[in-house]
Parts: sequence; C-alpha cells; structure tokens
Amino acid sequence: MLPGEFPDLKLEYWRPTRDTIHGYAKLLGVVRGALTPRQKHWWHISLRVEPYGITTTEIPFDKTGFELYLDFTGHSLVIRTRNGDSHPIPLENQSAAALGRQTLELLGKLGIRPELNNVIPSDAKQDNNYDPKAAERFWQALFRIDAIFKRFKQHLIPATSPVQLWPHHFDIAMVWFTGELVPGVDLNDEEAAEKQMNFGFSTGDETIPDPYFYITAYPLPKKLADTDLVPDARWHTQNWQGAILPYQALIKSGNPAEKLLQFLEKTHLAGQRLMTKRIPDGSKH
Repeated sequence: MLPGEFPDLKLEYWRPTRDTIHGYAKLLGVVRGALTPRQKHWWHISLRVEPYGITTTEIPFDKTGFELYLDFTGHSLVIRTRNGDSHPIPLENQSAAALGRQTLELLGKLGIRPELNNVIPSDAKQDNNYDPKAAERFWQALFRIDAIFKRFKQHLIPATSPVQLWPHHFDIAMVWFTGELVPGVDLNDEEAAEKQMNFGFSTGDETIPDPYFYITAYPLPKKLADTDLVPDARWHTQNWQGAILPYQALIKSGNPAEKLLQFLEKTHLAGQRLMTKRIPDGSKH
C-alpha cells in the first residue's frame, strides 16, 4: 500500500480492535483532562494527531511535565518526559483499566505521582483485542484525514478550533466559528452562544455502522439541507441532522483527497451563505 492511500476501514472487519483503541484513547483523555488547565470548549480533554500516533501533548505536573501517546507503529503507549526520555508500555490486548494501572505504575517509577485513581476507567466486561495490522490501517487513515482537515481549515476566517480527536465519541473533528452570536442565547453559555459548523470523521457508531465524514451546523439553517452535495454524500436526519459522506464511497473514488476537500469546502460555503452576513467570494480554500 502506497503512502497516502486510504485503507479499507469497514467496521465489521476490525470492530474489536477499534473498541480496544477507543478505550485506550479514553484513558489518555481522562489523564489529560484531570491534569491540564481548563480550556474553552473542553479542548483540554481532546487529543492531537502527530506523526507517531495520538498524543495528549505535554501535560504539566509539579515542576516537570510528560506526554502520553499511542504509538501505532511501535504498538505501545509511550510516556515521554520533559527531558526527552521515552518509556513504552507494549499494547498486548490489555484492558484500558489494566493499561491505566501500568501507566500509573511507570509514572511513579519516574517520580511522577498524580492522584488519578478516580478517573482511571474500570475493567469492562468485554474481550479486548488489539490487531496491529488493523491499528496500522486506522492510523494510516487518521493521519491522512488530519492532514486534509488542516489543509481545509488554514484559510477559514474568523476562527477555527484545532483539529482534534475526541476520546468519548472517538471522532476527529474541527469547528469553524462564524464570529456571529446566536440571538437570545446567554453570552456566558460558551458552547451555545456562537454560530458554528462542525466537520468530522467517525469510525462508525450506533446510528451509522460504518466510517463516515460528517458536517453539522448550529443553529441549523432551514435551507442548508437543500444544498447540493458532492456525489455519494447525503443529508442525515435520524437522531441528528447533517451532511454525511460514507468513507467506503470516498475511497472508491478516483481522487479521495480531492473529493473530501470538495465535500468540506462546498458544504462550508453553503453554510457560510446561510449563517453569516458576509458574502463569501466563492474562492477555493
């Protein structure tokens, strides 16, 4: 498989590994959330994509700091200290709770002893399965998607969130803020006061059982669903409303990266026309 290709991620073939990685990502999220100073929009609990895997970024602790990351090439959870030393814990089908205990034990040996007993996940009554090949396919897709989202967001104004992985729902996403307030909403309501669009990717969930890209808007303009979408994309209306593009349809296209960009750009421009007073120039991002 050539670098940059989108691998097959049909969920029925790797669900046990997806669920195991999801548990590991939640572990990273609760550790980061417990020790990182609060940020707006809960950005202190989300994770970031880096060339080596999914990372908490540096977590400050006492007079030092450390980073936790899932390495999907070396297949380990790695603790990297501020002085640059790396300490791996092999991923060997252990539960998220067991991995959490291993992490705390290793941190203690490094002289880092945070009080995290109340946030480490409990043992789940399910089989844990970590298939390295499936993990590598997921990582290849995630790294590619992260790069395309960052390319898409670089010219958006006035503001966007980071491209970030949310451990709870296990999706990678970014938010575009229109810069305009929602009428009648309390300015102190951080999550609901500003008009916004959310662009993301999910590996599959209860409503859509296979990987998909999604775009939602808040507040949802009445005419947004009348917008023409790129081929294979559609409007979703069950449980939540938004535009979706199935991942499997994307990877069968001649140029998946360009098609994904068109999906993001075209839907964003439609939302911008309906949600703001500015007139978009129609230029390509």
